[in-house]
Amino acid sequence: MDEYLASVDDEEEDLDSFIESSDDDFVAKPKQKKSAVRTRKELKKSVSTKETVTKKNLKDPNKKSMAESFAPINTPIYSKLSLDEIAKTKQFLDPCGMEATDDIIDKLIGDQVDKIGGLLLRSIGNKDSDADQIMDSIRGLGSKENMIKLGTACSGTDAPALALTLIQEQMELRGLRQEDNNRLEFEHGFSCEVDPFKQAYLARNFDSILYPDIAKLTDKPGPVDVYGQTKELPAFNMFVAGTSCKNFSMLRSDKRIDIEDKGCSGETFMAATEVLFDKMPKLAIFENVTGAPWEKMSEYITGRIKLSSCDEKKQITNINKHKDVKELIFAIDKDSGAIVVEKVPGYYGVRVGSPVKGFIRPGSNELKTIVWPKAISKHKNCTLNELMKQNGIKKANDTLVLETPCTYCTHAVRVDTKDYGLPQTRNRTYMLVWRPDNDDVYDDLGFYWEAIVRYLKSPVRHSLEAFILNDDHEIIRRFREALNGPAGRRTKSACMQEVDFWASTNANLPHNKNSRAALGLKDRARYLTNWGPYGTKQIPPHYWLEYINCCNQRQIDMLDILHASALRDAESHDSNFASFYWNISQNVTKEKHRSATSGIAGCVTPGGDVILPHKGRPILGCEKLLLQGLPYFRLALQNETEVQLGDLAGNAMSLTVVSACILAAILAEQARNEMKVKKLKPGSTDKEKKDFAEMIFDRFQKIKPHLRKEAKSFVKVQDGSIDPEMKTCAMKLFRDLAKLADEAIDSSVLCTCESSGRNSRTEQFVQCETCRVTCCRNCLSDNAGYNLSSHSTSEFSVPREKHDSGKFQTKLRSLLPASLYLRSSGLEEIESIGHRHSKDIISLADCPFNLHRIKRDRRKWIITYYARNNDVGEAIAELRITVGDMKKVDIVSQQQSNCGTSVILTSFLPSRSDSPIFGALPPIATMCVGKDDLGSNGAYWVSKAPSTKGSLNAVGEGFSEPPRISAGLIETVEDELKAATTKSHNMKLFNSARGRNEERRWIYAKNWDKWPKVITIESEDCKSISGKYERASCEQTINMNALWIRQKTNDAPTLYLLIEPNVSRVGPDWAIISTSISYESQHVIAKFPHHWQPCDTLHDKKITVNGVEFYEWKHVKSMKCEAIYTSVQVTSNKCLETDVLMTIKGLTERQCNMLCQRIECDENFLKLPVHSGQRAQQIIRVFNSVCVSAIQQHVASNGLHFGLQPNEDGWHELNKEDPEKPFGLCEECVPRRPVEHWVYDEERGRWDRKYESGASRKFRLALQSSPTPFEIWLDREQRILDVKFFPHVAAHYVGRQLIDGRDIDAGEVSVNFRFTDTHLQDDPVIDPFKVKTCRNEATTNIDLKKPHNLYDRQKRVITKMLNIENGVTHFEELEMVEHALYGSSGLSLTTIAKRTSNLRGGVIADAIGAGKTVVSIGLILNALNEARSNKMFPRRTSATLVVVPPALLQQWKLEIDKFSPTTLNVIVIYDFSTLQNLSLKRILDSDVVLVPIDILESKGYFENLVKKANLNKAYKEKLPRLPTHSGQKEINDARGVWIPATSADPYAGSNNSSNQQNRNASAFYTHVYQEAIKSIRTNNTIKDSERAVPLEFFEWERVIVDEIHESLCTTKSEIDDARERDGKDFF
Repeated sequence: MDEYLASVDDEEEDLDSFIESSDDDFVAKPKQKKSAVRTRKELKKSVSTKETVTKKNLKDPNKKSMAESFAPINTPIYSKLSLDEIAKTKQFLDPCGMEATDDIIDKLIGDQVDKIGGLLLRSIGNKDSDADQIMDSIRGLGSKENMIKLGTACSGTDAPALALTLIQEQMELRGLRQEDNNRLEFEHGFSCEVDPFKQAYLARNFDSILYPDIAKLTDKPGPVDVYGQTKELPAFNMFVAGTSCKNFSMLRSDKRIDIEDKGCSGETFMAATEVLFDKMPKLAIFENVTGAPWEKMSEYITGRIKLSSCDEKKQITNINKHKDVKELIFAIDKDSGAIVVEKVPGYYGVRVGSPVKGFIRPGSNELKTIVWPKAISKHKNCTLNELMKQNGIKKANDTLVLETPCTYCTHAVRVDTKDYGLPQTRNRTYMLVWRPDNDDVYDDLGFYWEAIVRYLKSPVRHSLEAFILNDDHEIIRRFREALNGPAGRRTKSACMQEVDFWASTNANLPHNKNSRAALGLKDRARYLTNWGPYGTKQIPPHYWLEYINCCNQRQIDMLDILHASALRDAESHDSNFASFYWNISQNVTKEKHRSATSGIAGCVTPGGDVILPHKGRPILGCEKLLLQGLPYFRLALQNETEVQLGDLAGNAMSLTVVSACILAAILAEQARNEMKVKKLKPGSTDKEKKDFAEMIFDRFQKIKPHLRKEAKSFVKVQDGSIDPEMKTCAMKLFRDLAKLADEAIDSSVLCTCESSGRNSRTEQFVQCETCRVTCCRNCLSDNAGYNLSSHSTSEFSVPREKHDSGKFQTKLRSLLPASLYLRSSGLEEIESIGHRHSKDIISLADCPFNLHRIKRDRRKWIITYYARNNDVGEAIAELRITVGDMKKVDIVSQQQSNCGTSVILTSFLPSRSDSPIFGALPPIATMCVGKDDLGSNGAYWVSKAPSTKGSLNAVGEGFSEPPRISAGLIETVEDELKAATTKSHNMKLFNSARGRNEERRWIYAKNWDKWPKVITIESEDCKSISGKYERASCEQTINMNALWIRQKTNDAPTLYLLIEPNVSRVGPDWAIISTSISYESQHVIAKFPHHWQPCDTLHDKKITVNGVEFYEWKHVKSMKCEAIYTSVQVTSNKCLETDVLMTIKGLTERQCNMLCQRIECDENFLKLPVHSGQRAQQIIRVFNSVCVSAIQQHVASNGLHFGLQPNEDGWHELNKEDPEKPFGLCEECVPRRPVEHWVYDEERGRWDRKYESGASRKFRLALQSSPTPFEIWLDREQRILDVKFFPHVAAHYVGRQLIDGRDIDAGEVSVNFRFTDTHLQDDPVIDPFKVKTCRNEATTNIDLKKPHNLYDRQKRVITKMLNIENGVTHFEELEMVEHALYGSSGLSLTTIAKRTSNLRGGVIADAIGAGKTVVSIGLILNALNEARSNKMFPRRTSATLVVVPPALLQQWKLEIDKFSPTTLNVIVIYDFSTLQNLSLKRILDSDVVLVPIDILESKGYFENLVKKANLNKAYKEKLPRLPTHSGQKEINDARGVWIPATSADPYAGSNNSSNQQNRNASAFYTHVYQEAIKSIRTNNTIKDSERAVPLEFFEWERVIVDEIHESLCTTKSEIDDARERDGKDFF
């Protein structure tokens, strides 16, 4: 194998995990059926006779456990680099306004197309204008004549098919179209996936055949697809298989198993090789973890064993197995007479029974024959050595060849996702498998494939932060609502009952204790969370309290340990402010507090519960998909849970990586033809192979594989094109906004519980007078809440009407213009000031800055305007307006403002240039308008000048705690860090760092354990910062708790000394002096050198600080910003006579062209495709830019009809378009779901539900083609845009929700609708549902047997029950659905379907002994005579059916006798044998029939029901058994649905194969049961004398179920299991 494959950077972490685990994660799981490893049918022997792995009886006493072997990190990140080198090579680009849902991934694929496009065009048959080579006569793979026919297996999300789709789209964007034969062409033939929910995902997203079992793909006459149809495997020329890596994962430690051990990893790999041998595709790509036995896998595929590697341990290590087999054993096959493999040791990739073909010498393809040793009988076995000796085979050079259906070659490459543009460390190995020409086993195509894979590497341009959704995103809001709802409350309740983890015998406790000891952290130091038993905790105020409440004590303690670990580093970072990626689902000894690469996520795994501590929240499933390069917003996702989305992401191939591997596989042959390099000599050494690979890589770049790029252009607003009446000086706008500052603060986010859109449930808030952090009173619980104990707080209240964010946002919309633009004179003056970030800023002159979004933030509102390339392309500059809290000092005038408006201009051009500037881009100009300065003309623009360097003196007084001491670290940590610098591999690096004055990246300062209370600063270079700075007490809301304040005096404003966090951790934090508590660069006036720390002020020799950077801001006198109040006009319709909701006029020709770009249509009036896909995203972006601002202003000022008119909130009734088609029955609007069928699986002996082949995909396509509630039509000639709405479409959708699956009259359904603004909607009500009582009912007297009488409360219950039975109790059924208007307008069409129904039953919910039974008996007695008179043959009986637990049958009989004044005809049925003695007439004449709950379990009952119902013969022959487990039991708390339960079992046991089988068994039993009931009730041949008539046949007077929770919530076996487990009665 390649040396490149085995090489590992010594600073990189091997995070190739599939499963992480804690000690208690490896619990007994339900046993799964083991299928034998499949082999070719002609061999007819098992793969291996080797024994499976068994655990050692005795553990090695000298071997340390994982908990004991934990060692902390004592070296700095990037220890080999200087800070300057880190800044140059490890920094990330500024996001430049990019959001997680923008085209980040599309651009990464586009970059690959640009890099390789020239070669690709030449390969698929076209000549590149810059190419020296002429196209080959035969077009390569991917051309129209030779398209890729793709087959995928075990790929989870089918990333290979997604990658090829994105490649096609990016080629089209570059003008390479299908009709010109310039586009890569492919067909996706089939997918294979075993997990049902992933099957559903694949069926929705891909039009390919879907198979459920990779082990059966080679079945004859053909494999069976997921719909139960036999479908022959389609022809394919490329096979991509991401076989299971669960058993190969390095983090399974000694629990890893090998290919032959019949685990899922080995079985899926062997099945994939069977597909290769059966169908023999030209190319295949295998993916797995780097710890997989790749050399053995190659041997299984090629059938060639390099004998020189015989002594190498190629198998899974640390597993004591196969002791009895030391070398290959051979035998003579009795039938064929061939030499075959008889026994195989664990380090060979050889099938038992494989025929020996021969052997080859180095440098030759000539196959030499092998003969049986003469000295050994053909009836005996021989060893490899004996075979070699007989045939003169040399172990050092020769290769043993086994017989395979065809010749394959392999080449493996280790890749890391972060090398392909995605911020995730994910080490994987990809192996190319190809059929060489002329069966040349020394074919070197793999080296060219490797060269292209390496060439397509792309550094991570944007850190993890760019792939994280904003806290106010809809997905985030929905997730938090779930944690605040019933599911989260259940999980919280369970965590609140957890006793002290620290005093428990939990198997995970040693991990936490040992890691604390190794880190030098006090045993019970809990600085971050202050956790305690029974759910007590006090956490930082930016954490999501609802999420932390769902974490157990082990996980919360892990946060404390990891937080202290981050502070323990010599180059320390505060996890409350720096970006870390912590997987708290595994033990702390397995989770390093920082990855080897800053700003990069760890490996995304299926069960990972990952928290971002600086965000205070977990990473969600959609974000995990983005980190894998999978744009979730382009996928057809439906009801997948967060855990399922995480599973999809964790098991997926990284899209950019598999894209590179596929492109390289397609183009390797073309590259080899063009390069014309002399072939690698067969039998070369590993070094020669490595040198050859490097030579190929170097030469490859010289064949011009890239495409030419077009120059960027910026579209400007021409002054003459704007109506003078539509523009005004923006200063008036800024002053108007400043007037709203107090309202902005009142309606802003005042607590973390509000950061995702909801409002706090209280009007009372608490604010720190110093750092101004705010929290609501509800979140400051002493038991579990936010920790503000170190803060000087005061309480304030905000009435709900002032805290209404929707109303304030409407007010903002009415003020804001559609666009802003800057005049050239001011930009020229800024550029002349000379700051490096203002270079080329003049190109922004007259570029329109269009309104992008309005965001509610902490104590302020943020309004963002973007200037974009070509108006809709990438953002090139930003104008950010902040309204609200801005406690800061004006840098020039030194005036202090508490609130108002600030405007910040940031140019993204430095990051967009060909030689981009890395790191966060600072503002180049800013302006502030204080609320108190509205009458003055003091508001003006200032721009940042180049910094100057100088010095200052900083003298400390008094002592206070630094964060390391507060976190609980002890003094021994300093010694451990020093000791690390003396180790041989660190000494040279440390000495180099010391020479650069960077030793504090390695070791602590001498007086690190003390910080000053007061710092006095004096500076001749910047006198304005001089003064006395006193330390504030605020903790966990300020980075490193470092805040010293110079109080305001008559001569000087307030200043703050802070430590600015380096969020992505690319370098140290820096001390700054700022005019604001925030760390934004526009407020910074001085920056200390990197090595300065507050403890230096207490050291006499370090008082003088040199190299301080001072920043000056200059007044920009000519700066002008103008507001464009768009000429776009919006009018709205006020009646239903037309389907036009609103008309948008005043569009320019260019805007119309942008709206319909990439639409191939010559019509002037066309419907814009805004439903789904990349083209829709582009159109929506233009729609947002051009129209949304005008729409929002129109709505804010005039409202819309149907719900948004001012002071109008009523619903509008919708009349049926067609009386013959009630709401909910239009199958064009709401297609019918596929109908399931049941098929008996003879092999497994069970019934499985199947669907029509392709039914799911057809259903999905029907949904996509169904009419939508909104359409957007463009009249290009008139330049008018019509937004149409179709409320009847929405009405059918909501109507279907109400009637689906129910036998009710759809004509009874009425539908109302209205328009709503999502910004104005109230928070969801999450209060518990309250049941109505009978207190207000009249009394109904029932005569009981003397001396018994009913109480008045019981008489009221009787009245309520009689009203229900008499049909006079009504209730309204409701279903409500929202359909959002396309774009970001915030408008949605809300429909509500209603149906008035008679209540058909109820629940008598009362305390034990309150008389529920006697009330039921009273109800029977009240209508006894009427019931007897209603009796009618053959089904109508006068009896009440009473269903009770078996133990209560006699009790009910006695109670009836006790309370009934007359004798009732009571029948007690104990089981089926009792029913056999009862005639139909006897049951018809009875008054009460008592039956046990488990009557269906009675032997013979169900068989009798099916027999009398005359069901399908197949059902009778394969009669289903009564399920022993609940088929509908689902997880009802957050763990397992919204949050992964454990790393090994994220679904909390709810998603294993046995559970699915239980669901299938329950569903099928229910299906047969329902069919039997329908059939028997139409049986008119039953006579009154017939016995054993099933109870389901009768029409009962009423049915009463006693102890209903037993019959509805549990099965008999679950009750028995619970009793056995708890040792007591479950109830």
